[in-house]
Parts: sequence; structure tokens; C-alpha cells
Amino acid sequence: MPTMADVARDAGVSVATVSHVLNGTRPVLPHTRQAVLDAIDRLGYTPNSLARSLVTARTRSIGLAVSAISNPYFTEILQGVEAGALEHGYSLLIADPHDDPEHERKVVQLLHERRVDGMIVAPSADPRELLAYLRRHDVPTVFLDRLVDDEAAPHFDQVCAASAEPTARLVTHLAELGHRRIGLVAGRPGLSTTSERITGYRHGLAHAGLAHDERLIAHGDSESAGAERATAALLSLAAPPTALVTANNAMTIGALRALRERGLSVPDDLALCCFDDFAWADLFAPRLTAIAQPSKEIGAQAVRVLLDRLAEPGRPARTVRLDCAFVHRTSCGCPEQLHNPAKGTTS
Repeated sequence: MPTMADVARDAGVSVATVSHVLNGTRPVLPHTRQAVLDAIDRLGYTPNSLARSLVTARTRSIGLAVSAISNPYFTEILQGVEAGALEHGYSLLIADPHDDPEHERKVVQLLHERRVDGMIVAPSADPRELLAYLRRHDVPTVFLDRLVDDEAAPHFDQVCAASAEPTARLVTHLAELGHRRIGLVAGRPGLSTTSERITGYRHGLAHAGLAHDERLIAHGDSESAGAERATAALLSLAAPPTALVTANNAMTIGALRALRERGLSVPDDLALCCFDDFAWADLFAPRLTAIAQPSKEIGAQAVRVLLDRLAEPGRPARTVRLDCAFVHRTSCGCPEQLHNPAKGTTS
């Protein structure tokens, strides 16, 4: 079986250089790195990960705790995390906290006990137990998609998409089409994504010169069944909305179910715009006008930020926000000829 020394001889480099390429412990010139990788491929060398972890106290594994992995948005984030991890030679251990604070702490503890080098976590609406555990054990962690509050933010890196401005963009677009009562199906209270999208909704109303009516906000708890109930409540108002913004893809499905139950069509009876684009949004009739998040890039960026943290533990914590795109289709009420799905406008 070939050894690291065999790889070094074949590549014409030192054993230390081979180690740096394998472990990412020091920058290596691109042509030297490629020579080492070519030698590994020629010789069929397989690093002894267990032995290496005993020496370095690193397992080259990342823990990922994300709820609702079946949601297409988080599925794409998972793909981005996995690709980023593999690119840098890391494996991935995945757990679903089910958006339950107690279960969240337990699965993070389980991942930590598996000796992952660091974690990427989409926190629940009440992450106090999680934060206490991570601080107590000094676990390198990046929060993904949902941000923690300002008090905790200085201690943790965070990666998410912009939420407020893109939501405002949906509201102002509907206002420009003549709508004066625009409803919002908001997510689960306590999540940063929920509060930021409510803020964006209010900013959009203010920008359009429309009064804010608290009755036009209903919480769908970030899932389809809750959104169906929330939409039904909005439609039951004495003066119901003529347009609706849904704050994630699962809630868009619930809202559409509620409209179908009442025999209402989009956009003839009610215009609809949604936060989160998804693969089949272009297949609905009408096609859904949406905010598209850079889901895979969010996942890949979270890995890069975590690796920066592992390489430099004392660096200041940072929050990275990625831009979204406005994808203009026809559920908002715009005619088909104005729709150009290939050219989303950056928010």
C-alpha cells in the first residue's frame, strides 16, 4: 500500500508538503498542489484519516444541524454545504433539530460528541439552550439562514440572504400594480427571517405611501398547513387583501391551497408574490413571481466562513449577507409578454 513518503517521491516534494496539501495546514503553490494530487491519483494513495485525527485532534468533519431538510430551500443549502465540504476534504454529519429548542441542543451535543471540527446550524426560534452549549464548549459554529440576536452575534459567525429589502421589493411591485391592501403570510415568530421580512413588508408599504394595517399580517409558522390557516384568516376579513406576499416556499403552497378551497384564482381574484423561488415555481399557472435566494451559495459560503474560523480561531466574528434576485413572472398580475424568467433583477 503506498505511503505518504511514496507520494512525496513521486511528486518530487517533501513529505511535509504532501501533508500540507492533504490537511490544508499551509498554503501550497497551485502547480505543486496539483503535482501532489496527480501523484496521489497515480499511486492510489488513501490517507489514514483515523491516524491523522489522532495526531492533529481534527476529524476533518463538519456537523450540519438544519430543520426541514425536505424543504427544497434547505435541500439546496445542503447541496452547497456538501459541495463546499468535499472541496476542502471534509465529510458531513447531518442532523434535523425539528425546530424544537430542546431537541436542537441534543442533536448539536450529539454532533459535538462525534468530534466534528465545527458546526453549521440553522437555529430555532428560541436558541438559548443551543447558545449556552456552544459557548460553554467553545464549539466553532456558523449560524446559517437564521441569525441569532445582537447580544450573541459578537461570538458567532453568521451567513444568510438579505430578507428585508427583497420583501419590500415584492410589496412595492404590487403597489405599483394598483393594490392598496396587501397581505403578508409571515413565518414563525421568533425567527430572524420572520422579523426581517415583516420589516421589509412595512418598509415596502411606507415606500408606496400605504398605511400599515396590522390585521393584514397573519403568521403561517413557516409551514404549509399554518399558511393555509393564515391565508383563510386574511380572506375572512371584512376588507380582505387584494394581493398577498408569502414569506417562504412552504407557505406559498399553503396559501395556494387556501385560495383553491375558496374557488379563487391567481392573479384574477388575488395577486400573489412569494419569498423563495423553487424548481417548479415556473410550472404553476400562473407562474410565480418570487424572490430567489442563492441557496447553494449560502451553504458553500457557510463552509468557507467555518474553515476561516478553524484556521484562525481568534478572528472577529462576521455576518455575511448574500443578495437575492427578483424573478418576475405572472402571478403578480403582469402580462406574460413582460415576463422574462432568465433575467432576475438583483435586489
